[in-house]
Amino acid sequence: MKVKSIDSISKDIMKQTSDFYQTTKNVPLAGRLSVKARQKMFELFMSVMKPLHTTTILDVGVTCDEEHPASNMLEYCYSYKKQITCAGVEDAHHLESIYPGVQFQKIKPHEKLPFKDKQFDIAYSNAVLEHAGTRIEQAAFVKELCRVGKKVFISAPNRLFPIEHHTALPFVHYLPNSGFRATAKLLGMDFWSKEANLNLFYPWKILGFFPEDMTPKLVFTGVGFGVFRSNICVYNTESMKEKFSQ
Repeated sequence: MKVKSIDSISKDIMKQTSDFYQTTKNVPLAGRLSVKARQKMFELFMSVMKPLHTTTILDVGVTCDEEHPASNMLEYCYSYKKQITCAGVEDAHHLESIYPGVQFQKIKPHEKLPFKDKQFDIAYSNAVLEHAGTRIEQAAFVKELCRVGKKVFISAPNRLFPIEHHTALPFVHYLPNSGFRATAKLLGMDFWSKEANLNLFYPWKILGFFPEDMTPKLVFTGVGFGVFRSNICVYNTESMKEKFSQ
């Protein structure tokens, strides 16, 4: 499958802007790196998940953003758009007109997803988990993805990467979360100083969010080198049994 180039993606500038892209909007280099990293994650997704034209995909965490070229990357790059159902807490109905075939479902934060157990072949989420709230709420978010998807693919920023993705600050995110939030607030970044908007975690932490009987794979990807690459992806490629019913 042909993947669109970074330059061609960057030219697709629209109108709406989500709060979650406020830094990348103001720092051009951060925006370009974000596009490059997300393109690599899409390539990884295609490589390890191997979706077919019949594969149904749920993308949880789409945004209302129409300006930043890295937003809603799956909907932009994936060829079989009729197979995508996307869900988000922001109003992203515009995706249905921009990408004909895509279906949008608005959801409420921290509530059970309005889908049946194992309704989708793949449950996908990109750069959402760090915004899901407390550790308990983050684990609940992962569990919901595991419930509705036969397979799961989750990506998130890598806290080991020397630049924090949302604030574009170097090294400050190596501090304990309380120290990072205090620094962000001191620098006028109140939005990112709140746990409800940003709760960072190290790569090994995400594995603990999955059900104990699962053995997901952790991969470092994006820009950079080794374990200091910009992003992490966690996925399973074996269909899970229907055991997460509530």
